[in-house]
Amino acid sequence: MNPTNKITGKSWTSLLGTTRKARILSASAIFLAACAFGAAGVAPIAPDASEVPQVSIAQDLELPNLADQIAALQDDEQQFAQEERVRAGDTLAALLTRLGVDDAEAVQFIKSDKLARGVMQLKSGKRVQARTGENGELLWLRTTVVDSRDLPIKNITISRKGERFTAEESQVQLERRVEMRAREINSSLYAATDSNSDGSKLPDSIVAQIIEMFSTNIDFRSDLKRGDRFNVVYETFWQDGMMVRAGRILAGEFTNRGTTYQSVWFEDPHSKQGGGYYSLDGKSLKKAFLKSPLSFSRISSGFSMRSHPISGVWKAHKGVDYAASTGTPIRAVGDGVIDFAGKKGGYGNFVQIKHWASYSTAYAHMSRFAPGIRRGSKVSQGDVIGYVGSTGWSTGAHLHFEFRVNNEARDPGKVALVQQAPLNAAEMTRFRMAAADMSHRFALLRPAGAGTAMAAR
Repeated sequence: MNPTNKITGKSWTSLLGTTRKARILSASAIFLAACAFGAAGVAPIAPDASEVPQVSIAQDLELPNLADQIAALQDDEQQFAQEERVRAGDTLAALLTRLGVDDAEAVQFIKSDKLARGVMQLKSGKRVQARTGENGELLWLRTTVVDSRDLPIKNITISRKGERFTAEESQVQLERRVEMRAREINSSLYAATDSNSDGSKLPDSIVAQIIEMFSTNIDFRSDLKRGDRFNVVYETFWQDGMMVRAGRILAGEFTNRGTTYQSVWFEDPHSKQGGGYYSLDGKSLKKAFLKSPLSFSRISSGFSMRSHPISGVWKAHKGVDYAASTGTPIRAVGDGVIDFAGKKGGYGNFVQIKHWASYSTAYAHMSRFAPGIRRGSKVSQGDVIGYVGSTGWSTGAHLHFEFRVNNEARDPGKVALVQQAPLNAAEMTRFRMAAADMSHRFALLRPAGAGTAMAAR
């Protein structure tokens, strides 16, 4: 038999394999091989590089005239900006010299202008920025004036307008930031707050607020132990990239001996009442009223019958007199709105605050009112509203304080433990939103796997 016939006589499918899987694989291999040979057959052949025509192009390029550029730069007036800090014992001349200012007219203006003279009253460490011309003439100078508590109150800008100078003041625009810190007690509270393990230590005012916030549950002198932890969320205020002051604690969490205490600040934007601290379930953590409107004083006349010191008439004394020196700060005993602020007969300088429900308080014989105290302004518990004096029918410096319910005087000693007004349904809804945010922040600050045993309320 012809060998060729022997091969071709066989079924082509038998050459692809005996099983279905083998036949599929063999057919795929044959198809790919055919594609490869086809691609090689139609691929163009690259030309030889020596056969590619080459063209040379020559062009003259005109270089820039450096002399013209230098002359143009010399014609432009150069300006220089400089920032310096006021040093102890600085004079105006020394400060301006460091700022690169050589301008007799500017010096004369600063010394003679009432507003510009604020530059000469700056405290050590405060920043001053200036821009000058190439010959040292002052173009503008900026700085910030602070109050007795080192808080910024206004910006002063001195500018050159043609051949003369002007001085302008503007409100300080502070940037508010919210910061979060977590600390563990290894030796003492202050060692933990002074630690900068996360890049910054806690401001002293925030430490004081932590102690005040949790002191009703924790004795910070004896209750702390190694391993206690606290988390705090607070606000800070910045100007030109530098922290000016710390604000209020927005939320705090302290774990002491395995028990966790939490507090959240809440101030309802739709209410005229001031804010306060609450537990995460919405229960107020403070009393509605302070026991006394003065931090340190003694009661010179109580809520009782007495002979009036001026008229000599035996009559009811419907308030409490606190003896204190002139100028002693007077605090609002509770959140509320100023209902009256001004002179009122024998009361002298007088303030009345309307609190929640039917409660109101009155403060008499003040020497002066605190800034911003006027009818309709909102005050929070502890805010300074005025200062002790002896105005009106008074024989000496003291504060006359009245606590009123439905406009009738009551003994403050018997109503001082009234609880803070509870949140209504709408306030509670808004509070839960704020509390959820702070609860999430607490969770971020806690170490992984840390559990919390909440204190009973």
